[in-house]
Amino acid sequence: MGRRKKSVMASEKFDIGSLYQKSPNDNYYFRYQINNKRKSISLRTKNYTEAKAKALKLLPVIRSTSAEVLAAHVSTARSLEPPKETLPLSEAWDMYSKQPNRATPATVSEQLSYQSTFEEFVNFIDDPLRLIHEITYEDALGFAEYLKPQGLAVDTHNRKIKRLRKIFEVLKKYCHKTESPFKSPSLLRKTREEQNQAVRRLAFSREQVQQILQVLDDPTKKVINKDEVKIIYFLGIYTGQRLKDCVLLRWNRIYLNRRIIEVKQFKTGKEVNLPIAQPLYDVLLEAQKFKKNDSDYVCPKIAERYSRCDKRGKNIGAGLVNIDILRVIKWAGIETSVKVEGRKKAVTVYGFHSLRHSFASYCAEAGVPKAVVLSILGTDSDIVDKYYTHISEEAQHRAMTAIAGEIGTLSPADKINRTMAYINTLPNNDHLQEIKRLLIED
Repeated sequence: MGRRKKSVMASEKFDIGSLYQKSPNDNYYFRYQINNKRKSISLRTKNYTEAKAKALKLLPVIRSTSAEVLAAHVSTARSLEPPKETLPLSEAWDMYSKQPNRATPATVSEQLSYQSTFEEFVNFIDDPLRLIHEITYEDALGFAEYLKPQGLAVDTHNRKIKRLRKIFEVLKKYCHKTESPFKSPSLLRKTREEQNQAVRRLAFSREQVQQILQVLDDPTKKVINKDEVKIIYFLGIYTGQRLKDCVLLRWNRIYLNRRIIEVKQFKTGKEVNLPIAQPLYDVLLEAQKFKKNDSDYVCPKIAERYSRCDKRGKNIGAGLVNIDILRVIKWAGIETSVKVEGRKKAVTVYGFHSLRHSFASYCAEAGVPKAVVLSILGTDSDIVDKYYTHISEEAQHRAMTAIAGEIGTLSPADKINRTMAYINTLPNNDHLQEIKRLLIED
């Protein structure tokens, strides 16, 4: 026996296509052919009068000979239909926060930033009852333009746009769009907008590091838990690690007998082994007298302060510790930040992170192989490239000037002969005789 055909309830035929239901309680469909291919569109209504009206609107489009034009018009026709599920902006965040594919940032601070950015956008729209599927690219563009004069860094601006992009992608069920209204790259600012921004993070000079050490030993300069602040600075100076890695270092990661510190970097998750320089060894040896257990923090008071959170779980202690760290730098007579035109916040030029730059700079100057420095700072450190590129350029310059004859135009013998000629013009005495002897002695 042949396969039984599925019953279809034909309702009405037009000169092109037909209107039908698959069953009495089903939606109406419109069937037609284009380029010898049969297609069918759900009209999303069980009401015959509404279905016929929608079908009549599609007929002029279907008569088009262009499949691309047809697809565009059909998409437009579908978008005119009210969505099955609607969601006002006022309820969108609660719905987003329940979705399994929502963003899950590593820190509470960034999680809260997602919420505050969305609330900022809702306030910009100024219509909390507006349905989320009514938000358009024009709304997104308006918000991006609203952000520009606020003095935000390019990265800060772009993070806000990307957060909203993610939120709308997660809620696309309610948006009834294939793409987030924030999807367009034109909403993002370009890095080159700040290419004339000459202010950047700087490395400490050796003299500045010495000034910082003098402040740490000056009893008149007081800061909370100063003995532990000194340890943290020594860790930064002699290992080049980030502030969080220094603050939350535990004794069970320090092997004084082998003179090695093991660090699993919080930012990258990378494991690095750090040799202990003699000045750092002396400081850690002194700090051991306060150690109770191997699992203790090396700087327990600052570690506790650094980990402090508010009622929402957002970390507030890191900022407090950083203020103390910056206070030491300011006492050393170093200006930590500068005001930049067009930016609301001053740009930091010197901070604890500058010690990481200094470490890479000193290693480059000393000719330490780049791979060795990367193994200490972490293999993804772009700081190393910055300073090793600089050293490479200096070497290239020396090579070019040597070829041009700007270096080494006089031999050592020529220089001695010039010196002897000048000495012979001076009044003779025992000191001059000794100088002559030293110059010509083999």
